[in-house]
Amino acid sequence: MFLELIAVIVAGIAGAGVMMLIARLAGGRVPKWMIPVAAGAAMLGTTISSEYSWFSRTAEALPDGVEVVQTTQSAAFYRPWTYLAPYTNRFIALDTGNLRANTDDSALYMADVYFFRRWGTVQSVELMVNCRTGQRADPAFGDGGAPVWRDTTADDPIVTGVCGRV
Repeated sequence: MFLELIAVIVAGIAGAGVMMLIARLAGGRVPKWMIPVAAGAAMLGTTISSEYSWFSRTAEALPDGVEVVQTTQSAAFYRPWTYLAPYTNRFIALDTGNLRANTDDSALYMADVYFFRRWGTVQSVELMVNCRTGQRADPAFGDGGAPVWRDTTADDPIVTGVCGRV
């Protein structure tokens, strides 16, 4: 986030500098108010570019065996351009290289799932998936007790991600 702030500041300075150069080459026929407008446009463009490229940059940096299974698009009134082209601000990744089968029941698998958010920290959760019933056990209380099984839809990305690879 800090590096993105630096990039936006540098883009603003560069935008103002380019407009100052254009004004000088035009012999002063460019209105002076165009300099801060150019700086603001460059800063806004850099911010928008960073927002839209976050998902692809982050997904490409995932290690081998970790695959994206679900993405979430976002649109907001304070970003009116996102209504035309929503951007990905969250996604779920599954560690397919580290699926662990249960020794007592061959339909049960443990999987590591990672939740990514644009302006948040990555959360790692270990889930149990029952490929026979299509259920998954989310972490309930973390006390080592019996898992709390949840029914899922047929297209649940985590269940299909686990069961489709075993």
